[in-house]
Amino acid sequence: MKRRDFLSTAGAALAASALPVRAAGEPLKLKYLLASALYGDMKLAEVLPEVAATGCVGLDLWGKQHATHREEVEAMGVEAFEALLKKHAVQLVCSTRYPLGPFGLQPEMPMVKRLGGSLIVSATKGPNDVVGAEAKAGIKAFLEQMKPHADAAGEHGIVLAIENHKKALLSSVDSIRYWAELNTHPALGVAFAPHHLHDAVEEMPKLIRELGAKNLPFIYFQEYGIGSKETVAKEIELQQLPGLGTLDYGPILAAMKAVGFAGHVEIFMHPTPRGLPILPTAGEITKVVNKSRDYIEGLLKGVNA
Repeated sequence: MKRRDFLSTAGAALAASALPVRAAGEPLKLKYLLASALYGDMKLAEVLPEVAATGCVGLDLWGKQHATHREEVEAMGVEAFEALLKKHAVQLVCSTRYPLGPFGLQPEMPMVKRLGGSLIVSATKGPNDVVGAEAKAGIKAFLEQMKPHADAAGEHGIVLAIENHKKALLSSVDSIRYWAELNTHPALGVAFAPHHLHDAVEEMPKLIRELGAKNLPFIYFQEYGIGSKETVAKEIELQQLPGLGTLDYGPILAAMKAVGFAGHVEIFMHPTPRGLPILPTAGEITKVVNKSRDYIEGLLKGVNA
């Protein structure tokens, strides 16, 4: 067996173990992550206690421009961060690393593995917002370019979750469908973002079904709101959060249940300007996250009934 084929096979086995398997049709149980980005430039020592307070199973670590926490880890060192996580009984699950780009994620993998994490989130590179044959060609080329990085992730027991994002390759409904058709690597999936599908709301549940659980290690619970781009009243800005806006998450949850979704979810929003806490205090942020989680869990009872 060639070395490349061996690494791909070994990586696939490790990556498969990073995501638990849940039979389609079984009750959907959500594993929430807490995005440090919601707390902006607050210190990690102030953020980490909120993981348990928000009913989350672990932390999604963000850096600039959305937060300062990855830079704080860099300054203190991984050992000190590991000690801080242990002090607050917090599991690092995900590192969101858009600045590294999809082809620059390998240096992040040893840290995530050491701390017991299983996800790294980034975005695509390629032609933007393409459809049709151009979308198919772009996704095919990107998936080929990602093979060595996905192999490396698999060797570390990590899945790379690539966000569908406006002004990116993985953006249009077509591009997401071609991903579902063409991706075969178990260490590579989509960080599914309803926020960037606001012009295709009815397609969201269909896309989740087409992607299937194998392509969905991570789903954002965020809807589009003008407050993600413009300075508006805080009440309007917060409408990006589940239950505070207009997006009905019922069909999304039903699709997640239907495909046997077993990944992680994250209640999320963007403040304007980026990098600020979404509310003045950690307690206020946690309260509004819990309000959104209560909304989701209320819908989930109906979906699982």
